[in-house]
Amino acid sequence: MGNEENMAFNQNIAQEYNRNKILTASPAELTLMLYEGAIKFCNIAMIAIEKGDLQKAHTNIKKAEDIITEFKVTLNHKYPVAEDFEKIYDYIYSLLVNANVKKDPEILNQALVEIRGMRDTWKEVMNRTRGMNQ
Repeated sequence: MGNEENMAFNQNIAQEYNRNKILTASPAELTLMLYEGAIKFCNIAMIAIEKGDLQKAHTNIKKAEDIITEFKVTLNHKYPVAEDFEKIYDYIYSLLVNANVKKDPEILNQALVEIRGMRDTWKEVMNRTRGMNQ
């Protein structure tokens, strides 16, 4: 097997692993993966802005926006805390839009701080829930 074939083979294995990871994840784990994805896309966009690759920055900020939108539209409003989450998601979304329009790394970093905070809170909830179920 040549070097290119080997790389393609390894890439296919990695894609299959990620696909299986998603298909077997619990809803809580999927939520965590989405937070991680939003963080990853913001980091890619940050590097792209620094390098002057505005299209790549735009594409990745839009991916982060899509994740935040998905969080917002799937909120269960029968719980009062949903309103608080909606406000936070609106704020993060507005930061992302503003960062995208201005290609401003400082605004994008503010969004990253908020998303990381939400992710860390979610991890804590998952850990506490796990502890209660044992």
